[in-house]
Amino acid sequence: MGFLKTILIVLLVYYLLKILAKWFAPKLFRYAARKTEEHFKEKFEGFAGQQTKAEEQIGDVIIDRKTTNKKNSSKNVGEYIDFEEIE
Repeated sequence: MGFLKTILIVLLVYYLLKILAKWFAPKLFRYAARKTEEHFKEKFEGFAGQQTKAEEQIGDVIIDRKTTNKKNSSKNVGEYIDFEEIE
């Protein structure tokens, strides 16, 4: 009798979760889509703000340079080994 009771409880929980998923999954997806849309709008407004700032300065010459880190490469890389072909 305990085995049947366990199977009945498992099936009941399974179908209950299925019904709850049908009710709440669309709301969860809608919420996630809204949050993603807000995030993209924030990022795009920042990008659009840069565009309008650049358009206001028409005629000005602006040079943006990336800083280059010069690597100190030494000429002493290692020992040179001369190989000869053996026929």
